[in-house]
Amino acid sequence: MPSAEKSRKISFDLTLASAKDTMLFSEIVKLAVDSFRANKMRSLLTALGMVIGSASVILVVTIGMTGKQYILDQIQRIGTNLVELDFTSGATSGTENDTLSEMLTREDELAVDAQVPSVLGSSPMLPMHNRISIGSGMEKNTLVLGVSPQYVSVRNLIVPVGRFFDETDENTHAKCALVTIPFAKLMFGSPEAAVGQGISISGIPFTIIGTFKESVDTFGQSEIMDETILIPYSVARYFTGTNTVKKIFFSIRNMEDVPLASQQIVRLVSSRHRPTSVYTVFNMTELLTTAALIANVLTVVLVLVAAVTLAVGGIGIMNIMLATVRSRIQEIGIRKAMGATSLEIKLQFLVEAIFISLVGGVAGCLLGVSVPLGIRFFTDYKLPFSWLSVFVALGTAVIVGAVFGTLPATRAAHMDPVESLKSE
Repeated sequence: MPSAEKSRKISFDLTLASAKDTMLFSEIVKLAVDSFRANKMRSLLTALGMVIGSASVILVVTIGMTGKQYILDQIQRIGTNLVELDFTSGATSGTENDTLSEMLTREDELAVDAQVPSVLGSSPMLPMHNRISIGSGMEKNTLVLGVSPQYVSVRNLIVPVGRFFDETDENTHAKCALVTIPFAKLMFGSPEAAVGQGISISGIPFTIIGTFKESVDTFGQSEIMDETILIPYSVARYFTGTNTVKKIFFSIRNMEDVPLASQQIVRLVSSRHRPTSVYTVFNMTELLTTAALIANVLTVVLVLVAAVTLAVGGIGIMNIMLATVRSRIQEIGIRKAMGATSLEIKLQFLVEAIFISLVGGVAGCLLGVSVPLGIRFFTDYKLPFSWLSVFVALGTAVIVGAVFGTLPATRAAHMDPVESLKSE
């Protein structure tokens, strides 16, 4: 036979075989659909486990993403662009003047502002524990912080009543103060009543011009306590008699610049002091990364828990398919007697199991998707949603149907045709 004619014959045989396989698969799918229609109630009840499992996967991922977004939003409200610079340690021996020379100063802040391009704003922080006098003889120990006017934006504070002191107040050494809302309620009854009231700090009179609070409650873990008073740094430094500060806050233009800016700040400040001085920075970048990682791990764990529901649904499919095989013994015998192979019988029951599982998966996905999308449509809250969870749920449903449908399909394929025909 010429090679060209032989090639055409091989190509024709392959095409014929492919067409035969396509017809066989379409016939198997048709039989699976007919079987589902013939036993709708049983099939739907069998698929119920897959409905619950698939919906659970989508809802668990949605809940995990919602929790992750909430945590990250809370951290970002504290200030993702915030960098805190602190003096850690210096020389182990030396005079008091040597120690003071290693402490942070306002000049360090100004040098960073001028030489680190990504710095948007800054503020020193000078803490003092003073005894204040209010009204007629009432005295109280409280924390007083000397800060600059940029502190309100650098620390992302909220001023619900009154105003924050400005550059004019700073330059003129104005005796003005802001108090926390708990302090205002305790001492004056309400934040509104506190504005305009006079207090005395170490015998020097101050006027309260506003109240403030953190954008996110840090529960006393930051430099701000429940009862804290803010005054201009230019006034606070006269209480201590030195130019040193406890800490300096910097606001960086972009969150992506925070790591590099942190390194530049430490390098610059270290170059202005003794080589033995150690300065550290703290920012929210690592905290954001860690929080996101923890949220992702928790979501994966919850998805695995939801996957147990899919496994339970798969066991239900396997039990029903085993019962189906026993009830269709004669049908199996007739098909084998008419020339059906064991592989065709196996594929028929395997496709039926996958079809039931997939129907449950699709219904579960529709149910799971309707919740976050419904909340988005009927409310102003944009609940996060991942289409990847839908594909994962559908893919898992197909895998569960294939895995748990293998045993019934194999048992049907291995039945003896003669014994099957004898069965009643």
